[in-house]
Amino acid sequence: MPKRVDHDERRHRIAEALWRIASERGLDGASLRDVAAEAGISLGQLQHYFRTKDDMLVFALGHISELAARRIGARVGSLAGDPSPRTLLRETLAEMLPLDDKSRTGQLVQIAYFVRAVHDERLRRHAKEGIPALREFFAAQIRRATEGGDIAADRDPDTEAMLLISLVDGLTGYVLLDVLPGEEAMRLVDAHLDRLFT
Repeated sequence: MPKRVDHDERRHRIAEALWRIASERGLDGASLRDVAAEAGISLGQLQHYFRTKDDMLVFALGHISELAARRIGARVGSLAGDPSPRTLLRETLAEMLPLDDKSRTGQLVQIAYFVRAVHDERLRRHAKEGIPALREFFAAQIRRATEGGDIAADRDPDTEAMLLISLVDGLTGYVLLDVLPGEEAMRLVDAHLDRLFT
């Protein structure tokens, strides 16, 4: 009998091969042929799943976003009891920073996507869909903390949520460039949360 192929698994393997190449050379350095070789399949097999490099990039971006959401969900889900809004925010922000090899690779790939997405509407659409959802999650935690008296009532939850996202985005670049160690980035996150929470 012919061997059954798990098509989802193969797509994910292709996406992960793309990430490995992109984290070292950027997305422009990832040809279909290189990705196929890295994934251990033929170019023809890769093109069975993705006709063009852009198709592959769009799929890989969605997959990396899904994995990041799962990682954040697992980290938050591992917290005992009913975690406070501050704890949920801190743990989510920590998961967004490149504090280990896996998250560092993920962030390098995200930056490579960002550079390409500036001029590519298909890739830009992922940021346009993902960031509002993250902002709303953060804003909901800030509203919850405000109702509990832990954040001043005059703080705008949507503004504060976007400031948190922007803080982590900025710190990520400095950690990747070895300007700041990860521990210092987390200290700055904690300092900002100390100012936000009364």
